[in-house]
Amino acid sequence: MEYPVIAEEFRNHQLENVHQGVICIVNENKEVIYQKGDSNQPIFYRSAMKPIQAIPVFTTDIINKYNLTDEEAALFMASQRGEKYHQEALIRVKEKLDIVEDHLVCASSYPLNEAPKMEYILAKKPKRRLLHNCAGKHLGFMGYTKVKGLSQEGYERPDNPLQKKVLHYLSELSEVPINEIKLGTDGCGVPVHAVPLKNMAISYLKFVRPELIEDQVARDAVINIGEIMNAHPNIIASHDFICSVLLKDRNIIAKGGAQGVYCLALREEKISIALKVLSGTELIWPLLVAEILKKLNYQNEETIHALLQLKPDTILNDDGVVVGKTKIHL
Repeated sequence: MEYPVIAEEFRNHQLENVHQGVICIVNENKEVIYQKGDSNQPIFYRSAMKPIQAIPVFTTDIINKYNLTDEEAALFMASQRGEKYHQEALIRVKEKLDIVEDHLVCASSYPLNEAPKMEYILAKKPKRRLLHNCAGKHLGFMGYTKVKGLSQEGYERPDNPLQKKVLHYLSELSEVPINEIKLGTDGCGVPVHAVPLKNMAISYLKFVRPELIEDQVARDAVINIGEIMNAHPNIIASHDFICSVLLKDRNIIAKGGAQGVYCLALREEKISIALKVLSGTELIWPLLVAEILKKLNYQNEETIHALLQLKPDTILNDDGVVVGKTKIHL
């Protein structure tokens, strides 16, 4: 299958890198209004699935029961990068939920961001499961099992009641029958699923058009998840990261996933965008999303400017000198 080129990188006018990909944009009626490549291509959500994976947790009274703040609850949707504010919030959630850290399925890790990682290593602190990029999601999963009186053992298995709930809500939001959703295992050890890119966009559309969700309990959970993500954007990833830039704009719900997957939806415009960079890179996300927003004549120029500050179309050498250019093809 041929995949279209969505970005090219030139160094001194010489082509250096080519990125193929697929992009799909749907309107409020779930109709495709733009696509690049085959929008029926199944794509694994990876961490872009976290807001959906959090729905079962938000259908419980876990926040009130354990006196969690909204900042702490934001970790359930987060791909946290190990900043001090992440570490402090993760510890608080672990203690409030009375979770045994070794029971987390995710691997022991150092902080992802370079500064906290170096600080951690220089302090001779060991890796720990609580610092895994997906630890917040896992704490949410384990919190759900506590609230529901389920065994915490095996919460990562596809046949676990929790994971069946996740699959149910994924099917409801994406409008893909459960038996047509493809199953995989994510890097953190829990199930992750693939649906056609169009349906991935539809699932995110419902975060800005929750009235499309028939189940009132799920609808309320989705509304709450979106509000918390917008209120605490730095928790969802970290400062100076595409997710935080987009979520600071309260018109946008957004979340990225590993290997080049990105999803976002616009409240006022009632449209949703899903994309996959097939090289797996995340580096061109900000520029690619900025160009998509420009194509849509998005009115908040501050958001577009902030994205371009993260990743301008110019390529710099280590001394900050312009040596090339990235060209986006939409």
